Amino acid sequence: MSMTTPPGWYPDPATPTVERWWDGTTWSAHTRPAGGPPAPRGRGRTVALGAAAVVVGAALVVAGVVVLGGDDGEEPGTAGPPATTSASTTGPAPTSSSSTGPAAEDPTRVADQLNGITLPVIKGWEKPKYTAGGVPTVATAGTYPCPGAANVDCRRGTVNSRTVSGTDAATPEAVAKEDIALAADAFFEEDVLGNRPYGGIVSHKVVAARPAVVAGRTGYLVRWQVTTGKGPGAYVQSLAFPSPLGSESPVVVRFAFDAGPEGPPLAAMDEITKEILPIGSTTNGGVGAPLSPGS
Repeated sequence: MSMTTPPGWYPDPATPTVERWWDGTTWSAHTRPAGGPPAPRGRGRTVALGAAAVVVGAALVVAGVVVLGGDDGEEPGTAGPPATTSASTTGPAPTSSSSTGPAAEDPTRVADQLNGITLPVIKGWEKPKYTAGGVPTVATAGTYPCPGAANVDCRRGTVNSRTVSGTDAATPEAVAKEDIALAADAFFEEDVLGNRPYGGIVSHKVVAARPAVVAGRTGYLVRWQVTTGKGPGAYVQSLAFPSPLGSESPVVVRFAFDAGPEGPPLAAMDEITKEILPIGSTTNGGVGAPLSPGS
């Protein structure tokens, strides 16, 4: 990593078509689409577990309910909230390691270069072709018509990761407890196109809240069971932990699973959690190396 790279907008290591702010020491959560006017920031909404739609003119790809998605990475994924992109000016084009690295090429893993982790592609899951804003996402294979919007495709299960921003929460527990409502809204409330793939959230209850070890870091998870206006309901989980990179910025991995016999087993949440690894590691205890614009 070059220690002399000045602060500025540089190509995002995980999404080359997006620029991310480098503060001189580490990557921030602020992004913007290269070559376009600044995009308004807003709260991302879900297209439903797996929806795939393209909003022509805004260059916003909405793919299935995966993510924990959102603005600036605050609420996004496939079948998760469509990710918003923020805009930039033409800046320097330094080289950097990106999704072309070994971790990104591994068909069994999805790399989150910005946060220094990889998500596992477990049996019956896949890497979605489209994700909102390029958010690192894994999802159940195949889609189905959403229960509340037949013109939108949903996925039975979606998991994605993002950098936490715009919060005063100081611990993984506080971050997870603050994020869970945002994650639920992102997956199961109204999406950016005005669709309500699940008819909105009617009620929820907490079914789990406990510490968890993720990528060699001590984190915390909160899991809700939600009743939706349409369909069998769902389970949503926010898993917060410090990044294994040197900055140890807070990271959230969001889970959204359909309830009912056709949804993924809840045990898959724990299976995926155990298999989230630092980039470059084959075990849960390694620590990755930070990537700077000059690396």
